Amino acid sequence: MAYTTIDNPALFFETLTWTGDGTSPRTLSGLQFQPDWVWGKRRDDAAGHNLFDSVRTAGSNKNLQSNGNGAEGSGSPGTYGYLSAFTSDGFTVTAGSSDNAYWNNNTATYVSWNWLAGGSTSSNSDGSITSTVSANTTAGFSIVSYTGTGSAATVGHGLGAAPSYIIIKDRDNSRSWIVGADDIGWGNYMSLDATDASASLSSIWNSTAPTSTVFSVGTAANTNNSASKLIAYCFAEKKGYSKIGSYIGGSNPFVYLGFKPSWIIFKNKNSSENWRIVDNKRDTDNPVVQHLYPNTSGAEGSGTSYNDFIDFLSNGFKIRSGSGEIDPSGDRVIYMAFAENPFVTAGTKAAGTAR
Repeated sequence: MAYTTIDNPALFFETLTWTGDGTSPRTLSGLQFQPDWVWGKRRDDAAGHNLFDSVRTAGSNKNLQSNGNGAEGSGSPGTYGYLSAFTSDGFTVTAGSSDNAYWNNNTATYVSWNWLAGGSTSSNSDGSITSTVSANTTAGFSIVSYTGTGSAATVGHGLGAAPSYIIIKDRDNSRSWIVGADDIGWGNYMSLDATDASASLSSIWNSTAPTSTVFSVGTAANTNNSASKLIAYCFAEKKGYSKIGSYIGGSNPFVYLGFKPSWIIFKNKNSSENWRIVDNKRDTDNPVVQHLYPNTSGAEGSGTSYNDFIDFLSNGFKIRSGSGEIDPSGDRVIYMAFAENPFVTAGTKAAGTAR
């Protein structure tokens, strides 16, 4: 049984959906926390993914886009709208000089995925590079800002547990997003903005797994360019709340998580395929069929068209029918999932419910 210290996952992660009304500014609310990382996407049209975090603050020049390798502020947020403030239960969005396409076009549909880090930041000198960290040790999530040196180094992450999944972006330059995970291997990496299979490059992570205090970076520019500002999103598993792992596709697998999932990101490790994100707010019932693709600006794709069907269950998820992106024959799929409900709660010891 997956006993957990987090009975209410929505205190730390939650998905929001809304329909645009064309106003500016507009405040979106409904979260049970003030978010530190907001990842937003227009669902019904081709528009970039837009990522803001409280360590870099908000504003038209603080946007990052997972579907491209551009530096901070790329993707024309000043033209199409941006997140302008974090609020106690959501965030405020403001129109750009042209329209609200990224966040609040009239009648358009949107989603954001929202995480709570530590709120405030602190200086961290655990590594050879001093970092600025907002860390939530309860939920296993931290946002880490640091300046690269170009030489192999370590960076403090503030989690008190080794992260199993890290996403890094060079804020100053057009370089690919880097993703590392235990099941990818820390001599390898994948790129969030590309379909590529995992590749071996020791200079990304210095071929060194993270520890409870630091993660390692080598000489590669994507994770440690000299004098560049970089941002890292670090995730450590928390039983009953988050799960990071992999499975072999091809046989409609069931994957045990220890909770009913609210959000999952997938990537085929072995082949050139899209990244996929599904969640419990765009699909409130099984099967879960509405997919978004972090590496493209494309509109939401229905699994009905792609023959991709996933069931969110009380203790994990089941691939009912899938393509090479989520159920590839013989290939390994890396995933990270967050909970809607733990299978067994700490306070009541009651089992979670299925859909």
